[in-house]
Amino acid sequence: MAIERIAVVGAGAWGSALANAAARAGCSVTLIARAAADALQSTRENPRLPGVRLDERIAVTARIAAAGEADAVLLAVPAQALRAAAGALAAVIRPGTPAIACAKGIERGTRQFMTEVIAESAPAAVPAILSGPSFAADVARGLPTAVTLAARDRKTAEALARALGSATFRPYHATDVRGVEIGGAAKNVLAIAAGIVAGRGLGPSAAAALTTRGFAELLRFGKAFGARAETLTGLSGLGDLILTCASPQSRNFSFGVAIGKGERNAPDKLAEGAFTAAVLVYMALEKQIDVPVAAAVAAVLDHKISVDAAIEALLTRPLRAE
Repeated sequence: MAIERIAVVGAGAWGSALANAAARAGCSVTLIARAAADALQSTRENPRLPGVRLDERIAVTARIAAAGEADAVLLAVPAQALRAAAGALAAVIRPGTPAIACAKGIERGTRQFMTEVIAESAPAAVPAILSGPSFAADVARGLPTAVTLAARDRKTAEALARALGSATFRPYHATDVRGVEIGGAAKNVLAIAAGIVAGRGLGPSAAAALTTRGFAELLRFGKAFGARAETLTGLSGLGDLILTCASPQSRNFSFGVAIGKGERNAPDKLAEGAFTAAVLVYMALEKQIDVPVAAAVAAVLDHKISVDAAIEALLTRPLRAE
């Protein structure tokens, strides 16, 4: 499979960063922006990535039809906007073209994972998923980053990884699509919990305990939905959890910090965990999976319990073997 032409749908920070990464890998790249395409083409700078220039080789357009000329499409839009983006793509994409979800979440209304949304909304496409420990600013600047890129077909995953890989952006290919999806979605919820701990000033020992026990929840949830253990302990699971549970660059962590400090503003739409928490807990309950940290986050976000009450409930759970 020859993959030389890449279309990136979504010109936010992550879409612009991935466009830069694909251009560095030697691909012919078209960045599809819904708004301000002319300004981005002219200035070559995304306001969400100050100080980072868009690679001169990247073409910018507002035309979704441009995706029909690509060998693969990166859907760099938020999880809850993926269905609309994939639906628009369906009218122009060539049959058999890989469509790669680059969001980390679960669709709230349907409780579908990202590749399921693509399969339903753009049935001619081949769904894939890209996830892992990566901040847009790092990727855009060309700082060393490793991620996981998964597709059901091994050869497709390998071809996509080869096409996007470079000296500074290293995609590891995989076929465990569900594991990669779950790692990215679940860690965002846990990053909010870690942010709450930081915002409340509970200290690094509490943060380490929260991250470790949260990872145990991620493993239980993932295995129940068919994920492989080696995927969950890899880049798209444990690796991403470590990154986002300790850095203010993470929107989910920063949102949690704000909650911990008593600031109850509406979440940034890119704090994906805020929209994933409730549905993840619902899915866990259906399979009788114990996810106390995620459940506490969901309850706090839904104003069912205070932050202090949630922390007390976690600390007073019955003692048991690890």
